[in-house]
Amino acid sequence: MKLRYRGRTVTQADIVFIRELIAKNPSLSRRKLSAELCRAWNWVQPNGQLKDMVCRGLMLHLHRQGHIELPAKRQESLNPLANPLAKRRKPLLDEDTVDTNALEGRLSEIQPIEFRQVRSQGLDEKLFNGLIERYHYLGYTHPVGEQMKYLVFGGNRPVACFAFSSAPRHLGPRDRYIGWSAELRRRNVHLLAYNSRYLIFPWVNVRYLASHLLSRVVKILSSDWERKYHHPVHFIETFVNTPRYKGTCYRAANWVYMGKTTGRGKDDQTNKPNRPLKEVLGYPLVRKFREKLCEVGS
Repeated sequence: MKLRYRGRTVTQADIVFIRELIAKNPSLSRRKLSAELCRAWNWVQPNGQLKDMVCRGLMLHLHRQGHIELPAKRQESLNPLANPLAKRRKPLLDEDTVDTNALEGRLSEIQPIEFRQVRSQGLDEKLFNGLIERYHYLGYTHPVGEQMKYLVFGGNRPVACFAFSSAPRHLGPRDRYIGWSAELRRRNVHLLAYNSRYLIFPWVNVRYLASHLLSRVVKILSSDWERKYHHPVHFIETFVNTPRYKGTCYRAANWVYMGKTTGRGKDDQTNKPNRPLKEVLGYPLVRKFREKLCEVGS
């Protein structure tokens, strides 16, 4: 047996190793087992941090396929999309946390605009997560892999949120647009980022704000990413749910249409559409991005 999971080939010998790891550590939780496996495999990010979330996803996949037997969960997920039956002990966003009075006017009237990078476990992250959960139609899900979150302030009030994460490994319209081979994609997909959430809060009505913020975030993303993960980002992409949105602000900020998704999702086994088709838009962060993404040694 051999399978690939997020760029890693998993063999039968690997599965035997995981089974033995679980058997030797009966008292460890799923989270601690995944950390031990990361250390054993030296499965780390470029900045040296363990690929813990990716490893947990792999172990859960193997568990669901019957290849390994994970210990029972010690805590149910509070993510409503991962566990729809779970009830939150308290909402992510307190009603009095943020001023929801109407904010209207010209772009010049809400200066200065500040992009505040959200740090793990800080108060800004709790605010970010709560705002996304409350006001974004997809809700909040914890991103897997490398990630960057920004809370945007206009003056002293939050006006928007951005979330970026590791790009999907296989995306036909983007791969054809870049023109790279399957091998180069596997080597260099870490140089791409996926804009998974973009939200301007419903009480904010400032003309041109949406495209202005997009033009600002692309100027800081790669350098922020490199400081955190020790490699740059050369290209970013997003999906636009066209039955619901037109993606006008992305087009106004010069994002390029690359095609449409298949509607099957990354883990599809049926080859039949099971979700809405979405437009795939992209934006290069550097000149000659194709040459950089197709370099063997990137």
